[in-house]
Amino acid sequence: MKVLVIGSGGREHVLAWKIKQSPLVKELYCAPGNGGISEIAQCVDISADDIPELVRFAKEKQIDLTVIGPEAPLVDGIVDEFERKKLKVFGPSREAAQLEGSKIFAKEFMYEWNIPTANFEKFSIIEEAKEYLRQVTFPVVVKADGLAAGKGVIICQDFIEAEKAIDEIMAQRIFKDAGQQVVIEECLEGEEVSILAISDGENYCLLDSSQDHKRIFDDDVGPNTGGMGAYSPAPILTEKLYKTIENRIIEPVIRGMQRNGMPFKGVLYAGLMITFDGPMVLEFNVRFGDPETQAILPRMKSDIVELMMASCEGRISEIELEWDKQSCVCVVMSSGGYPGEYEKGKEISGLKDAEAIEDTVIFHAGTKKEENRIVTSGGRVLGVTSLGGGIEKAIELAYQAVDKINFERCFFRRDIGAKAYKWISNRSQVTR
Repeated sequence: MKVLVIGSGGREHVLAWKIKQSPLVKELYCAPGNGGISEIAQCVDISADDIPELVRFAKEKQIDLTVIGPEAPLVDGIVDEFERKKLKVFGPSREAAQLEGSKIFAKEFMYEWNIPTANFEKFSIIEEAKEYLRQVTFPVVVKADGLAAGKGVIICQDFIEAEKAIDEIMAQRIFKDAGQQVVIEECLEGEEVSILAISDGENYCLLDSSQDHKRIFDDDVGPNTGGMGAYSPAPILTEKLYKTIENRIIEPVIRGMQRNGMPFKGVLYAGLMITFDGPMVLEFNVRFGDPETQAILPRMKSDIVELMMASCEGRISEIELEWDKQSCVCVVMSSGGYPGEYEKGKEISGLKDAEAIEDTVIFHAGTKKEENRIVTSGGRVLGVTSLGGGIEKAIELAYQAVDKINFERCFFRRDIGAKAYKWISNRSQVTR
């Protein structure tokens, strides 16, 4: 098989790394790729949002399977365009991708199908949104309706913060067109966890759990980012809780989308808050999470290409996934200043020493190759990922590797995976 991966981040690196392991794959391409991906795949200089050129390339090279990494091309209808050209592609249609592309669509869909989520109101007029703030109990969450690279969610502790968030999103358009409308919703309390499911439109299989760390600083302080690290599995999830999530959230989404005439194929990512009243949906994504995928896929023993082909061909019911019982931790190393302004072009040293650490893989995100050097080219630069016999060992190995890597103004959190400690002291980790 010839496989094309679309995207340039850490998620696409781990996807290419996992796909490369499949005996089904003979040739692997990535558009546009990054410095790390170029070591395992042939990188093609086509932007992930240049849908006509990607279709042309896939036709010309007779690509057997295309895997879409980022959300923007999915929301823009790349799957529909590939399928019109009779090209096999892994991911949801433009209609189904609205689950991520519009917070309002997702919230209204959840209300329609009785899927647990926070109470909300939607607004397209700034003055009406601000007036509504006088009726709410704080804290609240203000969300840009459209895609905002994981940064369009602002938790507001009081009226002044919420009013500022509305101004920034709707008036200043800090998230561009994503801020034409906002959602204001109650702020849920609890612990976050992520569950991913692979669907063929009718059936689905669940991947093992993970937990992301969204805030830039330790102890979940500071602005939201695309994700500063993740670990898998998340020991907060008991088998009972896992089944509740499947029955009350995942299955109703797949059934509801099918009955609404927009069957969901590809990856359904449910970002959840485990509250006192049970699991509730914070958001849906329609692709693999980043950096959750870097923590999940190293634990997957099964062939990911077989899984993706089953999704494309309506055969998910035939798939049984096998998981490594070890824990996996991914620590994101970012450019200084991220998620705000940051500089590029900083040379990265110590990568070979870090990769020599046992059971450790370095997934590149914002990097590029310049002659014989790897330099920074994005906000999130590397995902340093280690497997270990238990979360403590995985954390230890990951940070051993992190400490061997350096670039000017590099930044990372020191507490990735620490939340797991309170759960593993009184029960063993849940694996599937």
